[in-house]
Amino acid sequence: MESKIIITETERLILRRYQQEDLQDLYEYLSDIKVVEYEPYKPLTFDETKENLKWRIGTDEMIAVELKNSHKMIGNVYMGKREFETLEMGYVFNRNYWGHGYAAESCRTLIRQAFSNGIHRIYAECDPLNERSWKLLEALGFQREAHFRKNVYFWKDENGKVIWKDTYVYAKLNAEE
Repeated sequence: MESKIIITETERLILRRYQQEDLQDLYEYLSDIKVVEYEPYKPLTFDETKENLKWRIGTDEMIAVELKNSHKMIGNVYMGKREFETLEMGYVFNRNYWGHGYAAESCRTLIRQAFSNGIHRIYAECDPLNERSWKLLEALGFQREAHFRKNVYFWKDENGKVIWKDTYVYAKLNAEE
């Protein structure tokens, strides 16, 4: 068992780097059609999850969220570096743990840490149909800055026609500046 690289902890959670032992927990949520409904990828097979985990282990932008009490890895927060002291934030959690405040708790802590490290702005994009996601962003103090209409697509229909999607853009500025 490799040692955990812990980024920070909250009352209920350990926020850390991914490790090989996360494979089964990662597969549990990345293979769930409901969990990835608004993501730019389809549910992953076990082999695809294995490949995806290699990438997650090799990046510092993907942060695994682990429950302190059971040591189960229940989701992740993405904090991608962008220009101008900006981060892009995203999150995906195991559906069995939705509604318990784990996403809010982990995001709030990582946002506070990023701002204290000099980050100027954090933004997130989400599908307007993904109400759970944009309500979380609003609860975290993000403001909706844009509603792009039919600006992206991930899939095509059975006839090869593009399925366009709208995007909300939310952002939060460092209040300490």
